[in-house]
Amino acid sequence: MAESRGRVWTGVIRIGPHGGAHRVAARAALSVGVPLLVLLLIGRLDLSVYASFGAFAALYGRLDPPRRRVRMQATAGGILVLSMLLGTLLSALSAPALASVLVVALLAAAVTLFAYRAQWHPPGALFTVFAAGACASFPATTATFGLVLLVGVSSVLWSLLVTTVFVLVRRGSWRLPSRDTAPIGSVAWEMTATVGVAALLAGVAGVLLIGSHWYWAMVGAVAAVGGAHVTARLIRGVQRLVGTLVGVLIAAGLLALNLPPWAVLLAAVVMQVGAELFVGRNYGIAMVFITPLALLMISLASPAAPDALLRDRVLETVIGVAVGTIVAIVSAALRRRSAV
Repeated sequence: MAESRGRVWTGVIRIGPHGGAHRVAARAALSVGVPLLVLLLIGRLDLSVYASFGAFAALYGRLDPPRRRVRMQATAGGILVLSMLLGTLLSALSAPALASVLVVALLAAAVTLFAYRAQWHPPGALFTVFAAGACASFPATTATFGLVLLVGVSSVLWSLLVTTVFVLVRRGSWRLPSRDTAPIGSVAWEMTATVGVAALLAGVAGVLLIGSHWYWAMVGAVAAVGGAHVTARLIRGVQRLVGTLVGVLIAAGLLALNLPPWAVLLAAVVMQVGAELFVGRNYGIAMVFITPLALLMISLASPAAPDALLRDRVLETVIGVAVGTIVAIVSAALRRRSAV
């Protein structure tokens, strides 16, 4: 037991090698910064969350060869846009919160299976759950669909252009190395079921215990079960919880300043850079940057009292990580039992 706790603690505080993270951070800064600047200039920063979700496409394939990276980003970008549209549909239909939770949980399971087979990096459905859940929580009308499609697709296309330019500048090869898709076996189904169940239970708990911003609980649970084995999942859960708590303190300071729109944009880009410098090295440190970034974008899209926003972020994250950790432990126990 002590040895297991030691492995978890070591994993929580370990910082991985830099590995060219500055290039990914630069791509991410341009991918999110330029769309936000355009929205600022036309006075529509209320649409910034859709641009940010589209820009998440730039975060995929950081370790892959250029051609595969662009293809992965295009696929992920398309799924992110579809996730936003799905969430918008749930909002426009005034779907009950529990119904939205069920739909987003099914989406989480489906994307997890797809990402495993396509060997996505980063793996899993975390970004799609965030995109669908957040959009399901924003007020929407029929006109919103066009805005989501326009802003989301434009942001994805811009991200692909940024990635392509970086490849050309670095004289990268466009040759596509052969790689088979991962077979759908017991591991893939276990991951799919674990993510789906964790997302569903966390979302239901978030709705029943807190009510608002239930998707943060789902995101927290999906993050907590995202590792390849139970130790990695425990590490990730602890990192998300601690990083979120520190990030909320930073967000509280930023929100208290009542920053002008241009300053919010600048802060968002800085946070995006910080997140990408560490997300592949220490998830907890990355969450210190991701948390204020998410809260700033949510506050622009759906203004709310800062105190309520910060409180919900903490409580929903605690719920999500707790549920995700329990599901991860139960899943590991069931896997060991079936192997006997």
